[in-house]
Amino acid sequence: MQFHIENMTCFGCARSVTKAIQPVDKGAVIKADPENRKVEVETSAARIEIEAVLAETGYPATREAA
Repeated sequence: MQFHIENMTCFGCARSVTKAIQPVDKGAVIKADPENRKVEVETSAARIEIEAVLAETGYPATREAA
């Protein structure tokens, strides 16, 4: 699944986003691209779980086309 995170502007933000997702699914593969403000997540977790944890962490996400 892909997300657009408007306020992910640097690699520090990308690390925070990654750390937010990992507790939801320790086996998730997370590819953060702060330059384009996009995150791709390969996970068994539900999209709504990922969206919720990102919002709670201060990085609300909008859906990107797959």
